[in-house]
Amino acid sequence: MLFAPAPAKQDISIDYGYWDAALKEIVFKMGRSERKGAPSVSAGIATRFVYGHESRLRLEGNRVLFSFLEDEQLEALTAYRQDLEAVAAQVDLTSLPRNEQLAFWLNLHNVAVIEQISRNYPVKRPAMLRLGEERVPLDEAKIVSIAGVMLSPRDIRIKIVYPNWQDPKVIYGFFRGEIGGPSIMREAFTGENVSDLLDEAADEFVNSLRGTEKRGKIMHVSRLYEEAIPFYFPDRQASLRAHLIAYSDEDVRGLIERTHTIEPSLWEEDISDLAGAEFDPQYYPNPVPTNGLAPNIARLVGERNAKLERMIRRGKLIGKVTVIDMEKERKKEVE
Repeated sequence: MLFAPAPAKQDISIDYGYWDAALKEIVFKMGRSERKGAPSVSAGIATRFVYGHESRLRLEGNRVLFSFLEDEQLEALTAYRQDLEAVAAQVDLTSLPRNEQLAFWLNLHNVAVIEQISRNYPVKRPAMLRLGEERVPLDEAKIVSIAGVMLSPRDIRIKIVYPNWQDPKVIYGFFRGEIGGPSIMREAFTGENVSDLLDEAADEFVNSLRGTEKRGKIMHVSRLYEEAIPFYFPDRQASLRAHLIAYSDEDVRGLIERTHTIEPSLWEEDISDLAGAEFDPQYYPNPVPTNGLAPNIARLVGERNAKLERMIRRGKLIGKVTVIDMEKERKKEVE
């Protein structure tokens, strides 16, 4: 297996402080799913055109501020991806503690995906993005080099992480650039936090409409699981159902238990940004007065704020106090 973990020989922790700070600057939190499709969007005054996000899933999943990134930030993304590549020339990745290895692959994947979308922005659907002279899809493009091996985002997932880690929660750490995929976190993965952050990402996704939606006797789930089925859910039904139930809240668990079949069919290809990779020609390239946001972005932010207020009123956004056994936390390892 490619870059298969060996018994840990180096007790080394990789510092992702730069990426952590960058994520806090470029990721906009949308809050948890309301499990309610967003309403249709009306066209603006004196026009039939609608600019920005229209999807019923537009209020789910954190967003990267692609439309706000400038050349200096794009160059910094490329430089940081190159820094991560250089790590493999300094240490033997396979001999690091397993959580350190996992955090590395998750961060590298997400940095590379965000870098390429940023450099080709605006692109409304990342799956349609083609790179290089051969016009290779983003997910298949060999955009990173580790120890002389050229890798695509898909390679990192299905040739390195999925074969070498047994816990299916790893699938929620990979950002695809699309609303339909797992949410991008505002915190870099590290050897210490990777297990908890993956649990958080899994919980958010499974309990969202992007992850699960009951229609009749069928529980429709994200197409994200199709890629993971050969590695984690070979029977396609019982093991996937058990995984979903493990992360579902009471309401979603009830929906799962009232269905006979699970079908991976859900996906939203629109880019996971605020603008929908569109610019209202009435305002672009001139900035919009008052709040400084283009109308399509201001609309989405307003809808998000209204969603959070509704959830607060219904008691759906309640903080949790967690007591942590630090000795056990130090030993927590993603299998």
